[in-house]
Amino acid sequence: MSTKSAGTLYTIGAYLLWGVFPLYFLLLDPTGPFEVVAWRLLLTLVFCILLLAVTRGWEKLRVIWRQPKLLALTALAGALIYINWQVFVIAAMSGHVVETSLGYFINPIFTVLLGVLVLHERIRMAQWVAIGIAAVAVGVIIVAYGAFPWIALSLTASFGLYGLVKKKIGPSVDAVSGLTLESFWMIPIAAVILIVVAQDGHGITMGTVSPLHTVLLSCAGIATAVPLLLFAAGTRRVDLSLIGMIQFITPIMQFLLGWAVLGEPMPAERWIGFILVWIAIAVFVVDLLVQKGRGRREAAAELV
Repeated sequence: MSTKSAGTLYTIGAYLLWGVFPLYFLLLDPTGPFEVVAWRLLLTLVFCILLLAVTRGWEKLRVIWRQPKLLALTALAGALIYINWQVFVIAAMSGHVVETSLGYFINPIFTVLLGVLVLHERIRMAQWVAIGIAAVAVGVIIVAYGAFPWIALSLTASFGLYGLVKKKIGPSVDAVSGLTLESFWMIPIAAVILIVVAQDGHGITMGTVSPLHTVLLSCAGIATAVPLLLFAAGTRRVDLSLIGMIQFITPIMQFLLGWAVLGEPMPAERWIGFILVWIAIAVFVVDLLVQKGRGRREAAAELV
């Protein structure tokens, strides 16, 4: 298998796993969303430590530990990914899977906008058109549907900013070391959550519901780390333009899960907002394809 083919399969695998994540979290009932994320943080750290032990990656971690700037960036990345995980699990376990899909539909367009505002990148007219249509779509959902899509926008903002921080970190931090540190910085948050949960009326559910529930909850770390590591392995092997198109697998799956499987409401006003978002995505993807084709033609012309 070629490097590009392997990278494509890794990337598709990551997005497929993220697409079915809502079903996994629904299986964890009656555990609440805050307890789920607390165990997710702790068990992800445990899984990453095991990976470091198996792959003998301690030296890479020690090199990063000696660089305060990198440590600060991993801490910021950890805070952003915690926000993303917490909002997502709350949404998945409270019947708002469709809105999570909206957040991940908008995310690529928001990432382009971040590149303009933060990194001062220049973007093409088609990308500006996609950003404008997406903004109108959010406005329609707020005004016509009568509800502020805080879940979608929180997921978009947190994951977009997380990607920006990871770009700042660059190749200096490998995938396993990065996830290890991000989870490590969030230990105090996980500990506080578990203390609060232990003192409320329901208490901690780990090990108290059923053997199957305990196994499923114990797999939260693996379920978190595997798609992230597949994604990291894939992005090193394929073009960014290909990732730009593959990434829509996740929100499409989440939308179908929420609407067709879980029966979440989709009134006309919400359909209008989603259709506008899909038009923005179509503009975005077509522009990617055009630019990719143009790049190939220019490369071929140089060889002649």
